[in-house]
Amino acid sequence: MQTTVDPAEIAKFEAMAAEWWDLDGKFKPLHMLNPCRLDYITRQIAAEFGRDLKAEAPFAGLRILDIGCGGGLLSEPMARLGADVVGADAAERNIPVARIHAAQAGLAIDYRHTTAEALAEAGERFDVVLNMEVVEHVSDPLAYLTACRTLLKPGGLHLCSTINRNPKSFAMAIVGAEFVMRWLPRGTHDWRKFITPDELFDLLRAAGLDPVDRKGFQFNPVLWSWRISDSDLSVNYVTASLAPV
Repeated sequence: MQTTVDPAEIAKFEAMAAEWWDLDGKFKPLHMLNPCRLDYITRQIAAEFGRDLKAEAPFAGLRILDIGCGGGLLSEPMARLGADVVGADAAERNIPVARIHAAQAGLAIDYRHTTAEALAEAGERFDVVLNMEVVEHVSDPLAYLTACRTLLKPGGLHLCSTINRNPKSFAMAIVGAEFVMRWLPRGTHDWRKFITPDELFDLLRAAGLDPVDRKGFQFNPVLWSWRISDSDLSVNYVTASLAPV
């Protein structure tokens, strides 16, 4: 079975596994970004599947895969919204952390130490695949995205976020986050593996998906908060794509 797992990338996240739910730890940037990510994710899912986010369990009946789930920062909100959630991660140490936190929160989430390719080969299918901040860490983005497309039911929704590749992203995601603010250990990201929005759209199409939307996640250093931007995709951004019917 082909795999796009990069052992060096997995080792980075294995070393940080215990800190997933530490708001001031190595995953502080993700905790800060998470409300913005969730806003985009929930609105896209609600629009695609005709769900009312004000309902008690708006995502009931939907099967959602959170690939590269880490400690469960996205899996848990999806479960709270009523979805049947599978959280998968190639970093084995992340899974016990995610399972313990979900149990403490009273959430039933199917966490697995596995890969997108293994799930696809096993015939797993989902209404939604959340693929957030993973594609820049794999060895073969096209093969990985193709596996993600295989995991979708016909007409399923694929949400993928990553980091643009330009001087600004190097200054903010590498120099700022790793060297100045020290939010992340040095070497967490490799700027050469960042993907521009146009490149990602081309990869998504090559993988058999139909890209339908892209937005930026814009950081405001004054308000110390993130917002969704229609025009600024210069650093962090997210895409929405559909599987063929």
